[in-house]
Amino acid sequence: MTWRFRLTDAAIRKALDALAQDHAVVARAIAQVGYPPSRRRENSFESLARIVMGQQLSVKAAATIAQRVDETVGGALHPDSLLATAPDQLRAAGLSRQKIGYLQSLAEAVISGDLPIETLPELTDEEVEAAITGVWGFGRWSAHMYMMFSLGRPDIWPSGDLAVRVGFGRIMGWKDRPDEKKVIDEGGAFSPHRSALALLCWQFYSEAPL
Repeated sequence: MTWRFRLTDAAIRKALDALAQDHAVVARAIAQVGYPPSRRRENSFESLARIVMGQQLSVKAAATIAQRVDETVGGALHPDSLLATAPDQLRAAGLSRQKIGYLQSLAEAVISGDLPIETLPELTDEEVEAAITGVWGFGRWSAHMYMMFSLGRPDIWPSGDLAVRVGFGRIMGWKDRPDEKKVIDEGGAFSPHRSALALLCWQFYSEAPL
């Protein structure tokens, strides 16, 4: 089955322009930091694995560990190669015992068919989130990252991400950092373009002057 990745650079610009027409705060944010780029990844076991490997790490540190893991498993990170690698070797590559457990759980779910990677694009947002969060170690944040960057879903709102919350609060002009409930409640007004807004929040968080 062919499927369309709907979070391309052009789609992001179109979505944010649509939001800017109705929300002056979005127009001001775009004027300050520009349009965020797409961050497309493959729909694959490796992409999900990298989400786990990157948790609570800087982008640079996560990339270094991912490269070491690739070398450790023989150059291609697949469920079989992951499970065939001794935990001590994965530890030496920089993974914590907890993350190794999560990755093994992911590999087993993919092999068993409990997490049908190849058919995820055919599922609804709710079904994809349920499938991914059904794997040990994968919560809503992991599911949202995958749905945005590997599946290109246009209306994902990763309210559990701290940078999104802070960036959204700054865009909205709030004095205090909003909690997740406020971000969920207020973010509803920006549907069906919340993935593009989340990308803008990240960019605003990292680039807009305080």
